[in-house]
Amino acid sequence: NAVRRGDNTSVRGMQSVAQTDRDTITRLLYSIGSKREVERHLRIFSSASNPSQPAKFAVIKVGGAVLSHLDELALSLSFLYQVGLYPVVLHGVRPQINEKVEEDGVVPDYIDGIRVTDAKTLQIAREVFLEKNLNLVTALEKLGTRARPITSGVFTAEYLDKKTYKLVGKITKVDKRPIEASIRAGALPILTSLAESADGQILNVNADIAAAELAKELRPMKIVFLNNDGGLFHGVTGKKIDVINLDEEYDTLMKEPWVKYDTKLKLREFKELLYHLPRSSSVAVISASSLHKELFTDSGAGTLIRRGYKLFKHDDIEKIGADRFRQVVHDRDPEVLAGFQSVAGVLSDLRKTPYSVYGDEPLDVVAIVSHPEGEVPVMTKMLSSRGGVWSDVVDNVFTAIKRDHRKLFWTAPHEDENRVWHFERADGSFTRAGKSLFWYGVQDVAEVEKTIKDFEAKGRIERSFLPVGPSAPPLRLVTIPAGARASSTMARRSMSNSPGLSRGYAPAVAPTSSTELKLGARGFIGQALTTHLSAHPHLHLSHVSSRQLGGCPLGGYIKNPVTYSNLSPQDVESLETSGEVDAWVMALPTGVRNTCVDAVGCGAKSRKTAECSVVVDLGADHRSEKGWTYGLLGE
Repeated sequence: NAVRRGDNTSVRGMQSVAQTDRDTITRLLYSIGSKREVERHLRIFSSASNPSQPAKFAVIKVGGAVLSHLDELALSLSFLYQVGLYPVVLHGVRPQINEKVEEDGVVPDYIDGIRVTDAKTLQIAREVFLEKNLNLVTALEKLGTRARPITSGVFTAEYLDKKTYKLVGKITKVDKRPIEASIRAGALPILTSLAESADGQILNVNADIAAAELAKELRPMKIVFLNNDGGLFHGVTGKKIDVINLDEEYDTLMKEPWVKYDTKLKLREFKELLYHLPRSSSVAVISASSLHKELFTDSGAGTLIRRGYKLFKHDDIEKIGADRFRQVVHDRDPEVLAGFQSVAGVLSDLRKTPYSVYGDEPLDVVAIVSHPEGEVPVMTKMLSSRGGVWSDVVDNVFTAIKRDHRKLFWTAPHEDENRVWHFERADGSFTRAGKSLFWYGVQDVAEVEKTIKDFEAKGRIERSFLPVGPSAPPLRLVTIPAGARASSTMARRSMSNSPGLSRGYAPAVAPTSSTELKLGARGFIGQALTTHLSAHPHLHLSHVSSRQLGGCPLGGYIKNPVTYSNLSPQDVESLETSGEVDAWVMALPTGVRNTCVDAVGCGAKSRKTAECSVVVDLGADHRSEKGWTYGLLGE
């Protein structure tokens, strides 16, 4: 079952894999985000917890209304368990208590959003808490997920205001030992928000408040509040609020007439929580079906609440403090960490040209842009802490840079764990000798090459990226990273809008003639490319190959009838020798395409025409091999 991005029914499609092995489930996650994105988040989450502090992954507060969709919730939590992650789950039961007390003839009473709890109401609340807690544990156990009910022994409380609210508690202590014992035993801890006073009196505590106190004690990487709405919504427009920056918006929001009762209490508690945690911390309010998108993609889901940040731009590092800047370089610069450059060397290079330094006040992100007058700017450093990535500060800093510079070049190591981030923000790129060059604002390949020549002549980039193309003719090859989203590549625009497909890193196919291509088109990537080629004025499909669909007509291509064939390596070599094909596009599984590439090479040796074909590999087999250029196709 595939999981579609943004599909709120996606969790239901996981039922058939709820008890499969971790690798299978991890691969399923790739359908909600890029492989690198998912693996990076998994690696960070997995490394966060250790035997001495096993509860560092996430606190997930489950709203009472979410418990009415128990199967969906259990599947979402079981999914995390199957990949080795142990969230601390705390649930509320407000709607269930309301229903029960009304059945018993008791009218719910609230003051400032807090339930007034007399002895009768507390008795009902305890019964409902125990029942719903056991239901969730049982649902998880049915999926093969070990879970442990923890209904007491975690929260100690005193009376909030006995005269006003009666049996309502204010948490004074959190004992994390039962939680950690559960995780060490391999079971998800499932908590209620009931607390006990010093003399043993059970006290009712709002579940949001209990979750906040729990997060303060555990200081987890992620804090998630699940509700059925999938976020917080504006009371007038009805639109979902994507982000709330408390530093800037809290006072204004609390004065809005539509912010009242539960919403006001939530915002107050979110603020109080986040001001006790590092500035990089945030709270996500999402639906259960969006839990995996929130945890394993950079874009997240629902409403994100954070303290916020103020960005700066200076023309001298002294304005942020030279010692602070040195520490950032020492701790984060990959060149310094690898021993290729010293902190002193970085400072020396910095002063060679006019520059601007961008960042946020806590220095979670620091970026340097070199911009000599009359020359194209180069972003020489983008140094971000983990918190800078989590809280989107790095994106906001980059947006500030884009406002100031309509063109920009920058480099990143080929193995950079945030590689997808660079691709999403670039109009083009290519990789050589373990390093990638990215740029935006330049659409013409000749201009790219001219700019790079100027950089190298003036020593503004540290590695030779010329020529802008492969170094091993006659076989001309380009690969496109499967993890990069097409919306941010020059390749996608070329396919749909350009009068001719200019590769940028290999000799261009002549735009004045029709170019014949062959590709494997049964898979998702092949089908997507087929659709683009169908709309392209100068590219025409001559062959499509599939073992399973041989003899069947190709759908989604309207220029001329094309029938699937099952091309053997001998067929590929023969087509290359005859010159019938101008370009080969390999949309094949990893490890399979080598045979086809070898066949093209053999056919090229005896090709009847002067020009050999171009090979475009959409997979990962040849990304780092000599003779191949790795990047995004340019217009």
